[in-house]
Amino acid sequence: MNSVGAMEYLHAPWRIEYILAPKPPASPRSLFTRIAQADDDEANLVVCRERTCFALLNRYPYNGGHLLVVPYKQVESLEELTDEELTDLMRLVRRCLKALRRAMRPDGFNIGLNLGRVAGAGIVDHLHFHIVPRWSGDTNFMPVLANTSVVPDALADVAARLRAALAEEDAEPSDPPSRS
Repeated sequence: MNSVGAMEYLHAPWRIEYILAPKPPASPRSLFTRIAQADDDEANLVVCRERTCFALLNRYPYNGGHLLVVPYKQVESLEELTDEELTDLMRLVRRCLKALRRAMRPDGFNIGLNLGRVAGAGIVDHLHFHIVPRWSGDTNFMPVLANTSVVPDALADVAARLRAALAEEDAEPSDPPSRS
């Protein structure tokens, strides 16, 4: 048993890759803009591209299947998007929810965005929605006591499953318009 104030250590050697990775020089283009303009969606974990926005897996997820939905336009706040861009963004959030339900069968979701550093934004200059799948019992001693999340799936495998789920949705006939 620990004495009061003793520090516990949990060794997480997989995090050293992130810590030691070369950091890109300061750029007027955000990480998301660079990914949006890149050709290698698999390497960048992009699962879906639409006209004004795209979705990708978070490389350092809170939970397995943690997606980010990002407008191509680099803006800091929702007020800087057109109505069309905002609608497209929310439609892609909805599509991603359907794909996550199909591919991973979560019990629920946390969905949100952090605007500004004080609100928790890690990439302040390019807004993005987080979609975090949740399962009953996924909060266990690791995140509560050790501030550590255990993600059991390889990111590339999750990305492939989500791409397949999105492709299945695209292949399904759309619902006929409702008559009101």
